[in-house]
Amino acid sequence: MQIINLLNSGSQTKRSDITKEKNPKKARKKGLNRPIRPQFMAFSALFFSPNFALPKMFPPRPLTPKFPLLRCSSTSPAAAAAASFDLRGYWTTLLPQIESQLDAALPVRFPERIFEAMRYSVLAGGGKRAPPIMCIAACELVGGDRSAAFPTACALEMIHAASLVHDDLPCFDAAPLRRGRPSTHARFGVDMAVLAGDALFPLAFSHVVARTPRDLVPPATVLRALAEIARAVGSTGMAAGQFLDLTGAAAAGEADVVAVLEKKFGEMAECSAVCGGILGGAGEEEAEGLRRYGRAVGVLYELVDDILMADAGSNGKMRSNARAVAALGMERAMEMVGELQGKAKRELQRFGDKYGDRVLPLYSFVDYAVERGFVVEAGGEGEVAAASASASATGDGNSDIGVDGNSGPPSGE
Repeated sequence: MQIINLLNSGSQTKRSDITKEKNPKKARKKGLNRPIRPQFMAFSALFFSPNFALPKMFPPRPLTPKFPLLRCSSTSPAAAAAASFDLRGYWTTLLPQIESQLDAALPVRFPERIFEAMRYSVLAGGGKRAPPIMCIAACELVGGDRSAAFPTACALEMIHAASLVHDDLPCFDAAPLRRGRPSTHARFGVDMAVLAGDALFPLAFSHVVARTPRDLVPPATVLRALAEIARAVGSTGMAAGQFLDLTGAAAAGEADVVAVLEKKFGEMAECSAVCGGILGGAGEEEAEGLRRYGRAVGVLYELVDDILMADAGSNGKMRSNARAVAALGMERAMEMVGELQGKAKRELQRFGDKYGDRVLPLYSFVDYAVERGFVVEAGGEGEVAAASASASATGDGNSDIGVDGNSGPPSGE
């Protein structure tokens, strides 16, 4: 806890009060953290496309979640409208332009081997592009032009890819696979993977400076966005999360588990939402609301990933890195999912009152983090694919919102 307090004292934001302290040892004595197979897992048996042939083992039938808290409701009109919002359509509309800009930003030149590793890390098929999508949605929420956010959105994807390259290294998670493909170090060697990750970080910053439209975004605003990115990836942000994970904080008490989740996973989503808001013209109060929203969604997304992997492990499949569930117990982890959903949606209510339907993409992100009703992937050539949501339960643990370990078998994701 002393380490966590020191980290928080150097950060611009305090650790959130997302959860209430509970003792996992007492939960174990009561048998609360025994393996539970939540029925919402059955949702992953459904496919988004109506033309997709369902296997006979997964008959199409209505599903009732065992834990009602997973469908945290809100009385606001925006929350009700979000249930019918076409997030997949919104997502797939933005993906081609994101892919095109990323491809243009990563030409192969000398030294070719490093650039090939960089391109592989960023453009290899399977990425959902969640950070850039959230950034653009936050920009549009406060009335900004999406063109103002695109360069930063692409930069966030570069940083996200770099963090995954480093996270997969033998000195960290030693993951041989990423999204069902060989991880960068497995494909190009550890030396090239380190260099590729190192090169992607500064490329992201230079991309923001060079590509942000000056007629839409003042230089001072660009500097604010750059400072936000630097804070998120720095020694009190994602790097701190990696440190806490390495030192075993994820296996300690609930407060320590939450600290790891917030730093290692919440920072990327938080940064995406805040940068989008800043570039769209959000005021300080609005930016802080987006900060709290993004942090909650980032932690929520990873926690649901852990629950899905832990449940798959109880079914005889590879458990992978479901450390949060192992430390908290399944029952408490499920409770936290509901708490995080509620927190994220409450932060958006004030935006819904002011901006109306523009808040719907961010509202939909919250429910998508839990339900995974579709999987959108960017292919190697920029194409967009929709895949089975079951990949989230049986794949390699790709939260695609923060730094995540993955060592599972190849999957549809």
